[in-house]
Amino acid sequence: MCACRCGINVHVRDGEVRFIEGNPNHPLNHGVICAKGSAGIMKQVSPARLTQPLRRKPGSERGAGEFEPISWDEAFAMLESRLRHLRATDPKQFALFTGRDQMQALTGLFAREFGTPNYAAHGGFCSVNMAAGMIYTTGGSFWEFGGPDLQQSKLFVMIGTAEDHHSNPLKMALSDFKRAGGRFISINPVRTGYSAIADEWIPIRPGTDGALFLAITHELLRTGRFDDAFAARYTNAAQLVRVQPGHPDDGMMVRNPAAPEVNPDAPLNAWWWDEAAGRPVAAWSEGVQPALFGRYTMPDGTPVATALELLRERVAECTPAWAEDITGIAASRIAQLAAEMAEAALDQAFDLPQPWTDWWGREHDTVRARPLAFHAMRGLAAHSNGFHTIRALAILMSLLGTIDVPGGFRHKPPYPKQVPPGVRTAKSWDDIKPNTPLAGSPLGWPAGPGDLMVDDDGRPMRIDKAFSWEYPLAAHGLMHNVITNAWRGDPYPIDTLLIFMSNMAWNSAMNTQRVRRMLTDKRADGEHRIPFLVVCDAFHSEMTAFADLVLPDTSYLERHDAMSMLDRPISEYDGAMDSVRVPVVPPLGQCKPFQDVLIELASRLQFPAFTRADGSRKFKDYTDFIVNYETAPGSGIGFLTGWRGADGSKSLRGEPNPNQWEQYAKHDCVHFTPIPEAMRYMRGVNRDYLRYAKENGWRKRDDPVVIAIYSEVLQKFRLAAQGQRPGRQPPAELRERVARHGDPLPFWAPPLEHGAVDLGKFPLAAVTQRPMAMYHAWDSQNAWLRQIHGHNRLHVHPRTAQAAGIADGGWMWVESPWGRVRCVAQYSEAVEPGTVWTWNAIGKSSGLWGLHPHADESRRGFLLNHLITDELPGDAGTLSNSDPVTGQAGWYDLRVRLAPAGAPRDDEAMAGDHYADVHGEPLPAAGDALALHSETTWPRHSAPQPAPGQHPGMHRVSSGAAHVLQYFAGRGRRGKTTEQETPT
Repeated sequence: MCACRCGINVHVRDGEVRFIEGNPNHPLNHGVICAKGSAGIMKQVSPARLTQPLRRKPGSERGAGEFEPISWDEAFAMLESRLRHLRATDPKQFALFTGRDQMQALTGLFAREFGTPNYAAHGGFCSVNMAAGMIYTTGGSFWEFGGPDLQQSKLFVMIGTAEDHHSNPLKMALSDFKRAGGRFISINPVRTGYSAIADEWIPIRPGTDGALFLAITHELLRTGRFDDAFAARYTNAAQLVRVQPGHPDDGMMVRNPAAPEVNPDAPLNAWWWDEAAGRPVAAWSEGVQPALFGRYTMPDGTPVATALELLRERVAECTPAWAEDITGIAASRIAQLAAEMAEAALDQAFDLPQPWTDWWGREHDTVRARPLAFHAMRGLAAHSNGFHTIRALAILMSLLGTIDVPGGFRHKPPYPKQVPPGVRTAKSWDDIKPNTPLAGSPLGWPAGPGDLMVDDDGRPMRIDKAFSWEYPLAAHGLMHNVITNAWRGDPYPIDTLLIFMSNMAWNSAMNTQRVRRMLTDKRADGEHRIPFLVVCDAFHSEMTAFADLVLPDTSYLERHDAMSMLDRPISEYDGAMDSVRVPVVPPLGQCKPFQDVLIELASRLQFPAFTRADGSRKFKDYTDFIVNYETAPGSGIGFLTGWRGADGSKSLRGEPNPNQWEQYAKHDCVHFTPIPEAMRYMRGVNRDYLRYAKENGWRKRDDPVVIAIYSEVLQKFRLAAQGQRPGRQPPAELRERVARHGDPLPFWAPPLEHGAVDLGKFPLAAVTQRPMAMYHAWDSQNAWLRQIHGHNRLHVHPRTAQAAGIADGGWMWVESPWGRVRCVAQYSEAVEPGTVWTWNAIGKSSGLWGLHPHADESRRGFLLNHLITDELPGDAGTLSNSDPVTGQAGWYDLRVRLAPAGAPRDDEAMAGDHYADVHGEPLPAAGDALALHSETTWPRHSAPQPAPGQHPGMHRVSSGAAHVLQYFAGRGRRGKTTEQETPT
């Protein structure tokens, strides 16, 4: 439904959902509910619902939307046969990519047991830069993993956060924060949602936030206004770095052979410089105040510098005046902002009387509160320079001592993780074998070049090229690269692509027009370049039309779900929390939960984790799996933490309890395990918490999380690229790229797209965001929510629009180097003058999603994705429009220009290929680079026309559409479930 996962109570009458309200007993939202939650009733009866398995009609063209119904037995038999053959011959020929689902622990387990490396969820398209940038620095991140402690804060700074992020909990927290007198500053190109109630809005140019953070860091270090005690002891700021160009360990921490290493991925045997004694001492020596700045010489002649000294030198030129030219924020305001942050964190600090013990055994009577809180999200992440931007923010927060303290950023269990976390992927083709689970995880956290998924020649082992030299720290994979790479056969072709809950032909693509061509493109032998495409979704979208097999998923009200601690939990700062969904109505038609589909396929294919030694299945369905699965035999750790043990008396870990689902249902579908008070802060170095986390399976080790102001992980990649370190090295054509972006300290550079675009011709930044009342494309076909957002406009500053000759409410062309769309202008002073923006995923292709072909969504709505490119021209061909460190899609880097346009004719369809004039040539031969710009225009492709009396865009509509007609006719009862072809 959405990522907030608020507790709801659903009222059912005569088998129908009649009312949805917030659950006042749920600790996450306390009964508060938003428009999305209330309107779930309309999602349930949407005429776009898929209700039975469908197979593309023999002889029909892919994309024509011509299907025939089949049974689940036929669908399972088809999948089982094909997947069994692939698993027995070449597992990498199967790829599983999922959208914003809540069960990535299950889908990831399925991929691992299958033996394919080709698995990922939506994160590479969403906010992997946020996760990776912060976790590789502090061990935790914003979103499910941590957030701002507004209850104890005085100043709140929000950067790059749209109004849908953490919606209800954040709205409640902001309300209390402002009533308590807190000051709220929003830094964002757009002033909507949360930013509308900010005490101050500071507009910033998209993609320049990193320059702002470096300038603020410059000011803090210049004035000495930072938490030096926190930096010295709990970060690696004071550790000594070898500064010896040409040496194999240049840029690495100098190691102390007499001290224990503890963890080879995050060694603790570092040196400090004792300034008083004028000599190096073992890090964390008692009674020593280490030097935070300076360059020194070790007794053996090795030149060294403290990590913070190297950061100070890095930001020496990053003055507020330098940042003003980049960000558009006045230098005086940047300097003042640094002073305000320091005042809140340092001058308004207070001691909370909470005893705790650090990892080194030192007992503390209090915890120092730093009442300065930050929150950031996709506005920082969705840029090709986002990783280093977010590293810069995490370092800024760390220098001010705001990590896991009262009033600052606080981790949520099971975080923080080690830096980097101890999950590793497969590392060679020897780890990928037929009929064998993958040796390693499909997704992981590399600690160096040795952990990459590349072959002996340095070539990628994954279809999306994640964890390769191109994107070494791609923790969430690159969903946006899958179709292009598979079409091109680079690094190899695949046979079967299974897409779950992701509209890859529309709003979840950076190249919507080319993707649709690629999905229908064929080889010389007449076979599609991606031979078999399976789509599982609850709704008939732009993507389902291209499927060879459609699997109808249930709605969120028709299935069991687990918001698991093994996955994306709903924990709060002071305790571990997970929750479940229990179905309130039976599945519509023949819909089947995708969770059950995976359990069934895993059992049929006899995956070891799902079957016994004799081949019999362990789990009858998803609910049985959730109850009885354990991460290891006898571990007592499963998907749910509540009511474990045979009698349900245990929490966090314990034997499977056959009545676990019933216990959750009796307790508002949620379970909360409070963390003992002595473990609630400073958890990265809190001895008792680290032991507690290891005991409960959240961590493999109990050694401390030393915040990485300076990243040795990145330096390892740089040394490899420079040829200074033995072991794996990148191909020659990637050496410069890896060396530049494998910088152990953050830096700012313009987004990649800006180097490929004439910024004089395309002077405006264009971004999208989700409205608070909608979640991706799933809600923009909701009968109630459409009344809030029936179509979208492009929001433009009046000065910008008037300079282009565009009136408020007038039609205009929005053009990028990659295409143009027509839309309506909306004057707004709540947008930075060099930026235009719109809501995402409202524009629809005509006749799909159960909407009338002339619905506003397709007549007046539009999609900026039509103007974005997934590939950019490079010196050696094309390169992905993605962050070179993580592979994060750079879809906020779009540059456009505006021009007046005439209104469309009444008979002129607007959405989809109908209205997007895309510059580009026809698809080239396989293996060639895609042409990116041409004066020619692709032919316009019309949506398939329905047969007389048939619902547009669908083969047929079963009970869902008929039920909607009856519902609005006032009958209020479920119609017959027989097949009907019903015009809607």
